[in-house]
Amino acid sequence: MIRLASIAAVLAAVAAGVVAGGSPAAGEKHAKPFPQVIQLPIGFRPEGIEVGRGTTFYVGSVANGAIYQGDLRTGTGNASVYDATTGAPIRTYNFATAPTFINDVVVTHNAAYFTDSMKPVLYKVPIGPGGALGDAQTITLGGEYVHVAGQFNLNGIDATPSGKKLVAVQSFGGNLYRINPSTGVAKLIVLAAGESVPNGDGILLDGKTLYVVQNQLNKVAVIALKHNLARGRVVTRLEDPDFKVPTTIDDLGHRLYAVNARFGTPMPDTLEFQVVQLKKKGH
Repeated sequence: MIRLASIAAVLAAVAAGVVAGGSPAAGEKHAKPFPQVIQLPIGFRPEGIEVGRGTTFYVGSVANGAIYQGDLRTGTGNASVYDATTGAPIRTYNFATAPTFINDVVVTHNAAYFTDSMKPVLYKVPIGPGGALGDAQTITLGGEYVHVAGQFNLNGIDATPSGKKLVAVQSFGGNLYRINPSTGVAKLIVLAAGESVPNGDGILLDGKTLYVVQNQLNKVAVIALKHNLARGRVVTRLEDPDFKVPTTIDDLGHRLYAVNARFGTPMPDTLEFQVVQLKKKGH
């Protein structure tokens, strides 16, 4: 399973058809190894993060489709945007008509699955031999999934290593679901003590531990799941004084990295944005 927040940024760049550039974050030339906070370019307006090979990470911008490539060890990086006229390496899909909000994506061995925060569906893009992409399919959600009209529904999504089960969070109300990607049947993941994860955004499934970013609450819920993903328990909620409405999360070893989106802050083009490091529980 690969989490591709950066792919969503590439698609946004292709749709925008723009060219832009960035420069390494200032003042980080002599940063300590694995800095706690990595500064992004002023006004970058990040939303998604993906940790690649080694210590390389990628952050996508909602402002112009830029992709910031950085190093978690040094904190240095640069930004670039793909131009639609040069020929993009990814096929463009138009999944739905308004109202729609294509939010997050997870890639398994044979498909990519996208959430729509405004519709009770998932979108599937089959992946064939050699990485060939098939036509988009719409999977209607059923089972125990309850869609709330006019609210922000499914958001972050991840998958088990086999790709046979998907896990998604519903921002409004904070419900978690395990979803059969073949049928669309969703089952509620019952959390102990009546817990929920409202404002749930990006998620990360690490074995039987699920990390859920609660954006406006500036917290990351750490949930211990049972082996069948039917039940779970909130072990703790990670906080950090550097959080400013974090949205998505990824990991490198025992480190977690969340990106500050600063949603709702005035004049975002003049703001500073960061990637914030956290330690996994027990490290």
